[in-house]
Amino acid sequence: MTKRAGILAAVGATVAGLVAAVPPAASDVPSAPRAAAPLTWTGCATKAYPALQCSTVRVPLDHDDPSGQQITLALSRVPHTAGTSQGPLLVNPGGPGGSGLSMAGFVASALPAGLAAQYDVIGFDPRGVGKSTPALDCVPGHFGPVRADTVPDSPAAERKNRERASAFAAACGEKHGGLLPHMDTASAAKDLDVIRRALGAERISYFGYSYGTYLGAVYAKLFPERVRRLVLDSNVDPDGVWYEDNLGQDHAFDARHKAFAAWVAKHDAAYRLGTDPAEVEAAWYRMRAAVKQRPAAGAVGAAELEDTFLPGGYYNGYWPLLAEAFAAYVNEGDEEALAAAYEDFAAVDASGDNGYSVYTAVQCRDAAWPRSWRTWREDTWRAHRKAPFMSWSNTWYNAPCASWPVEPLEPVRVANHEIPPALLFQATDDAATPYEGGVVMNRRLKGSSLVVEEGGGNHGISLSGNECLDRYLTGYLADGTLPRAGGSGPDAVCDALPEPEPTSAAADTEESADTEGAADTGAKSTGSRGAVLHGLLGFHG
Repeated sequence: MTKRAGILAAVGATVAGLVAAVPPAASDVPSAPRAAAPLTWTGCATKAYPALQCSTVRVPLDHDDPSGQQITLALSRVPHTAGTSQGPLLVNPGGPGGSGLSMAGFVASALPAGLAAQYDVIGFDPRGVGKSTPALDCVPGHFGPVRADTVPDSPAAERKNRERASAFAAACGEKHGGLLPHMDTASAAKDLDVIRRALGAERISYFGYSYGTYLGAVYAKLFPERVRRLVLDSNVDPDGVWYEDNLGQDHAFDARHKAFAAWVAKHDAAYRLGTDPAEVEAAWYRMRAAVKQRPAAGAVGAAELEDTFLPGGYYNGYWPLLAEAFAAYVNEGDEEALAAAYEDFAAVDASGDNGYSVYTAVQCRDAAWPRSWRTWREDTWRAHRKAPFMSWSNTWYNAPCASWPVEPLEPVRVANHEIPPALLFQATDDAATPYEGGVVMNRRLKGSSLVVEEGGGNHGISLSGNECLDRYLTGYLADGTLPRAGGSGPDAVCDALPEPEPTSAAADTEESADTEGAADTGAKSTGSRGAVLHGLLGFHG
């Protein structure tokens, strides 16, 4: 699951262009599975995505009452230009809570031009998200600094964080009580079929990252006859939604934090934090203890420090910037460098508040969570003893689900023998969606092919600069070609991209324009397509 409290979407300028161009709502979509009136598309081009168009579509709040209350979804499109079209390709960046409007422009520009020209690439803000209406925002400013330390050092400290999580859940119920029963993945998947009908398509292709893999798999389960091609990148474990999946993240993110420490140690000449990874990691925890006692620049306490460095677990392209801030604080006492990194990677704006509200609404509704706080406490301390980097932070992020005001649903079981063969991508060291998720999804979707990035630790790996992975993606989208290895292992294996090299602040200012829209995410510093993608995918801030 890509978590969105700190949505630093690499769409700053791009989304600004989208907002002004969204037209009035389209006509109500009929409930019967027939073609709807054509959508009205208007130009909402940006410098990065000059062909982008926008529209809206109305969907039932409750799909069991299609003539009842309607809500509006915001759509984006890069239309096909080839003489022969392969139909719509819906794209989703994950979350739940991620805005997908700029994903259409990104995917259309990242695919080979001749292939992209064959598809209508469709982005969308799922129900409750972004420019869709109504949009959720349970507690504006919920992540404002300086928050209490996530690791409780007393019963009173634990009680304070638990009360904060419970208050968030109660506020969601009070403010959005009519929406929360309908904020779930199955409802969002049914929305996709309304979009399909509004597009006038018999079938759709779908390309989802992170939580978007579960959304795509649920759509395929509910509407198998409507699936043409299905690409799922960085798969959640569909059998673990959502409590067990989050426990798995605790250990995986700790491993990525150790990988970051090892990288910093490898580049001791640049950062002067030691040549032993354990020594570097110990320096990080000393820094954490220091900002707990005295927040850096009055803004970065222990909780904010965790949020600042968590994006490094999603994408190693952020490591150089994070290492620079780390070294500046430890070696020079530079609090402003740490505060600047917090602003780049973790500070939460209104879109982040919206993203977190949708995240909790969907995950708490999708499946049952323990109602006994003792279970949460025991499981978290057990994880923390082995994986201290973010176990408690992750628990508090999800703790509203312990007292969510709406009863949970039974999760959709995505096992599927009825859809065309799907293409799955998974990195072996992904922290947000650990490797086992790809293995399980591969088993559940009969006939699917699993492509593995060996040694890769990034979350979201296709269209991120790995040509080996992208060859499989483009071959599949072009004509349905899939790798087949036979046996029980992956169907294809690609080597991970090389790790980043240290960068200088001076070099950061000279990056090329291909990162337009990513300046607010720290993505611009890497000057790569991968940086733009990972800004779009977002992360828990």
